[in-house]
Amino acid sequence: MTVTIAIETPLQDDVRGLVEELNAHLLPLSPLEFQFKMTVEQMAGADTTVFVARNAVGEAVGCGALKAISATEGEVKRMYTRPSVRGQRVGSALLAAITELAGSKGISHLLLETGTGPGMSEAHRLYTNAGFSVRGPFLDYPDSEWSAFFEKHIGQPAVA
Repeated sequence: MTVTIAIETPLQDDVRGLVEELNAHLLPLSPLEFQFKMTVEQMAGADTTVFVARNAVGEAVGCGALKAISATEGEVKRMYTRPSVRGQRVGSALLAAITELAGSKGISHLLLETGTGPGMSEAHRLYTNAGFSVRGPFLDYPDSEWSAFFEKHIGQPAVA
């Protein structure tokens, strides 16, 4: 499948739809107090860059975001691909775009929190295949059986 990945505003109906699908997918997997969601309005903040994957006809089929934590740390947020495109490397392409942007901004340490419930093994595999390793909680995330934490140290882009 051919997809294009681009930075877009989350304040579009089709991107809102993706985020609603993600929220619905996550709802039964863990207690609400262990679901750390960003709304599309929060995703539109100056500290967050949203990537949207679109198929050949322009349909939004996936999303992911980079939230700046500090000058050198960023967090991967709101990763989601529609079930119809899973296994077609859309998530990998989104994660690569996020990582590339992070490096270009001088971010050398990427962090992420994801669930541990049924069906999350594919997400864990995506992150480990992209070079992320398991770590403990960060920021104000609680240490719980419902969360898995990952990190990746990325190199700085070459200076021309």
